[in-house]
Amino acid sequence: MPSSPPQSLIRIAREGAVTILTLDRGETMNPLGAPGDGDAFVGVADAINRDMECRVVILTGAGRAFSAGGDIKAMQGKTGTFGGTAPAISDGYRDNIHLMLRALHGLRVPVIAAVNGPAIGLGCDVACLADIRIASEAAKFGVTFLKLGIIPGDGGTWILPRVIGMSRAAELFYTGDVIDAATAHEWGLVSRVVPAETLMDEARALAAKIAAMPPHALRQSKMLLRQGQQVSYDSALELAANTQAMMHTTADHAEGVAALIEKRAAVFRGE
Repeated sequence: MPSSPPQSLIRIAREGAVTILTLDRGETMNPLGAPGDGDAFVGVADAINRDMECRVVILTGAGRAFSAGGDIKAMQGKTGTFGGTAPAISDGYRDNIHLMLRALHGLRVPVIAAVNGPAIGLGCDVACLADIRIASEAAKFGVTFLKLGIIPGDGGTWILPRVIGMSRAAELFYTGDVIDAATAHEWGLVSRVVPAETLMDEARALAAKIAAMPPHALRQSKMLLRQGQQVSYDSALELAANTQAMMHTTADHAEGVAALIEKRAAVFRGE
């Protein structure tokens, strides 16, 4: 794995088969979208995708927030990604913010978002790109773009309805309301809500359970879940048949069958 990238965006820690990525601008509630953020995410994601020893990612935020979203001061000052003419700003989104989101969406291993505090705007959409979300009781969620006179420039209108459905996504977008962790759980935005002091323990325990699975089959399962949201049922069946055929030839499959018959825990080696 690489060292943490510049501009204090992502702090990287490795715990066995689990990689913990921490948005590391805690003093300012982890704003996103500064120049270079996209490249930082791309570099980290590419390294994870190439590393077959990494089986799960936990994404969280430093300090009291997960991420407050786009940098409001940069918006006010018309600097960085949010400065210049309309075409320049459009390119800033494509070449920076969209790079960041594409990299996160393109991670081939399961991603758990441990949402430790407010996840607002771009921060909420980043959390929603994770496969699983666990929220601290201090977490809050909102997509407050309209309150700033802008729209979800990060593809949030594609992301959020897939998580909580069109009606509730529309309610959040159109009102700019911010919901608490309990409401987020009720709406299916998060899997569970836990006390703040146990959030990372819960995330690590879940990550350990996932990391014990066969790594090739785990990555393929994520791929099939993603593709299953876009293709027809017939196409999904064809993808499943072809992928399953490959899995049947692996040593991990033989180990899983043997472990079940022998009534012991399987040890998967990615073979």
